[in-house]
Amino acid sequence: MPVSGRLTVVGIGPGPADWVTPAATAALADAKELFGYGPYLDRLPVTLGQTRHCTDNRAELFRAEAALTAASSGARVVVVSGGDPGVFAMAAAVCEAVEHGPTAWRQLDIRVEPGVTAMLAAAARIGAPLGADFACLSLSDNLKPWSLIERRLRLTSEADLVLALYNPASKARPDRIGTALALLAELRGGTTPVIFATAVGRPDEWIDIGELGTCDPARVDMRTLVLVGARGTRIIARPGLPPLVYSERFAKEA
Repeated sequence: MPVSGRLTVVGIGPGPADWVTPAATAALADAKELFGYGPYLDRLPVTLGQTRHCTDNRAELFRAEAALTAASSGARVVVVSGGDPGVFAMAAAVCEAVEHGPTAWRQLDIRVEPGVTAMLAAAARIGAPLGADFACLSLSDNLKPWSLIERRLRLTSEADLVLALYNPASKARPDRIGTALALLAELRGGTTPVIFATAVGRPDEWIDIGELGTCDPARVDMRTLVLVGARGTRIIARPGLPPLVYSERFAKEA
């Protein structure tokens, strides 16, 4: 028998309220209990009758287990993610908790509502850098070794894929982005386009379009999405207007 509660994982996008989907908004309005990282919950309007459970950014599995426990007791629960919940976010933590948790959790009504992920928001600001084949990679080595990250940087460069880099820097690992960009410059060439897109959609949005050989990694923080071009990525200069960046739709063997 299915358990009476419901758990919905929603993505609230990278910033603006009008980037939140109607489906996510409806799920939030229907929920009685909200679970999420504090700054994400702070972006949501306070609703009478709802209970908020704020946890630290690294407490994903604990948050998922607490939300599943609440839903299994019959509550209508929403787990809040920034961006899209399925991209380096809470949907995976919920699924992991279900796999290793009580059998009853497998009977829950579990739904995932998509959101605008950071790489799509950043790409839309500058043109179409993801218009050809691309890959995305988290530079966080909290859950995987740095040696594996470097291997994947090499392989995506060998495959000539546009690359979106999530979680590029933090206070605990401020130098990793410099190491990654230096390696990518070696593999792809110093004139390869690179875009730093920080706080996209928020009042302090900042976007810098440059090249791997001359970019400044110190400008990157955890709010930054880094896009690294492939051989077919082009920057179109427009006098008096911001440049457009796109990746050619046609490709051939090198």
